[in-house]
Amino acid sequence: MENKFTMTTSLSADRLKSPKHSWLRRVHFSRWDGHSTPVLEEAAANLISHLRRGGNCFQSEPDVNTDVLLTTAPFGEPIDWREALLFTARLRTKLSRTPTIFTLIHATTAEFQNLLDHFDRVLAKEPPEPSDFAFPGLAPNAYRTLVEQGRRGGAIMAVERLLQAQSKCIRIILIVGDERPDQAFYFDLVGAHPSVDADDLDFFYRDMALRIVTSASTAEVIQHTVAGDPVPRQVWDGLTTPAAMRAAGIQLGNREFFTQMVRIADLVNVPAMADAVAVQYSEGCFATWDPQLGALIATVTGSARPVEKDSITSDDLAVIVGVRPDGLGALVRHVERKRNDPPSSEAVEMMDMDSMLPRLDARFVAGASEPVPVVRSKLHGHRGVDAYNPKRVEFVPLDAPYYHYPVSCATEAQARAIKSAFARSEALQNPADPRQVVFTVLPGHGVVIAEKWVDGKVPFQTIWEYMDSGDLHIDNLVPQGPMEYAHEADGTRRLAREVPLYTE
Repeated sequence: MENKFTMTTSLSADRLKSPKHSWLRRVHFSRWDGHSTPVLEEAAANLISHLRRGGNCFQSEPDVNTDVLLTTAPFGEPIDWREALLFTARLRTKLSRTPTIFTLIHATTAEFQNLLDHFDRVLAKEPPEPSDFAFPGLAPNAYRTLVEQGRRGGAIMAVERLLQAQSKCIRIILIVGDERPDQAFYFDLVGAHPSVDADDLDFFYRDMALRIVTSASTAEVIQHTVAGDPVPRQVWDGLTTPAAMRAAGIQLGNREFFTQMVRIADLVNVPAMADAVAVQYSEGCFATWDPQLGALIATVTGSARPVEKDSITSDDLAVIVGVRPDGLGALVRHVERKRNDPPSSEAVEMMDMDSMLPRLDARFVAGASEPVPVVRSKLHGHRGVDAYNPKRVEFVPLDAPYYHYPVSCATEAQARAIKSAFARSEALQNPADPRQVVFTVLPGHGVVIAEKWVDGKVPFQTIWEYMDSGDLHIDNLVPQGPMEYAHEADGTRRLAREVPLYTE
């Protein structure tokens, strides 16, 4: 197997001047004792010290104000779900909600390298051998998820999913080193795995504290609200957009854009506790504007039930008509005699990004009775963009802090980041600009692609045609930190990566 799949970005103090987000707040945090090693104890003490130095409040016991719980877990050993804070924090702390949980795990250099080498070796086998993935605490079918994730993102991503399953925690800080930290990896729900070198320990722990505060300073915007009268079934059946969405799902699936859904039961046997963790996590979403309804037709959330994005049905679509005034969720219009599940977690960002962009006169769009957004279709997936043709495609960068301190999916901070990036698009601010596709990349997460209205094209057609022509080259690897596109001799812009880690 080609080792390009093991690339990760390492950030160190001598190369990085990390800008902070302007919206950070002070957080309340507490520690919950778990597994102990000398390196973990030193790391926890230094982390707590740097969190305090940043003005955050340490609590000896968690209470209703607690934002973050710090705990520890052993490397390579499973924790019983009855002991895992993700499932038991509310019961054990007597709190009405579960704080954000970060688990610190320590691996010696040899332990970590041996596990990486193991996955590099077994992921190359075809067909894969299930016995190679029979780690303690995993479900019998866990090998399927580890193989898919590892072949897509490299050995480090297989390590990530293994540790998440064994520790029963989503947010993990893996500290690698013998008598002291050499580096830390930061794992989350979508498979992010940036690493930070510990050559400067003061920077190392300050950076760690800032990553935790960044995560705790933003909130999910998934409190979607039903608004307006239901769409009559006769009207829904007469729309062309639902069929176009189904056709686009097939086209994008044929190009293997959508990554496989991560099902918790395939990784580890735990009880179904919806208030603690979803049964599965769907990767990616897409939406297009319906000029007749004056609304965004989007895929529904995959956390409620399995949704295969390349074979959607009418019941897998939701109608988004706006954003709640408080920004905590989207405004959704139901459809008569149709299953009406909530839209994808990215519903707010998909809808709100239009608010700072121009609209097109209804005369130029078939079926429109009022102005429509300049962006016709929006596509998000856990992929990267390796190269693009700047004559046809525009790349819009995020604000600088988001490359150093990424935010999680479905948060108001991510919605703000995407809105701000696309608002700077020259191609979107000027509808006459010949570039029909615009994209940005969320480090550690994936790509967001916007498509303009093009005469004679169906929704997403320009995007998939650009994929076929090489004008937009989709890649398995998602950058994990700061990134830029360098000029090639043929005029192409190609992603300039830092030197990969753990490659030969």
